[in-house]
Amino acid sequence: MAILAQSDAAGIERGLAAADCAAAFVDLRAPEVGLVMLRGRIGSSGAPFNVGEATVTRAAVQLASGERGFAYILGRDPNKARLAALCDALWQADASRDRVERHVLAPLRAALEQRQQHEHARTAATKVDFFTLVRGEDEP
Repeated sequence: MAILAQSDAAGIERGLAAADCAAAFVDLRAPEVGLVMLRGRIGSSGAPFNVGEATVTRAAVQLASGERGFAYILGRDPNKARLAALCDALWQADASRDRVERHVLAPLRAALEQRQQHEHARTAATKVDFFTLVRGEDEP
């Protein structure tokens, strides 16, 4: 689910098309946009406090075979929430699990790792090393 949450809707759609997982499904809960409260702690041990609110979209679907899929994603993208819930349901079905893993999740995981490596390289390029030189007059 983390891979689906961090990917875009177009990538999920491409993967489902490549997996040929055109399953009949119904919305148990049509995609809805709402807010969640974000909580934090100072130093990971302090008292919890409210940081602010974030928009989320949730969806729930059920396949004709009975599997149910659920998704909560950050932001306002009803299509992505429905697609993520569909992937969740398809992954639960034995007949489609391998195709979802191979055609949807594996490419999205690879793209996510590549994006993270690129971001890490970009950040590492700005790293500054500080060091102190010993001056001769400071010695006795």
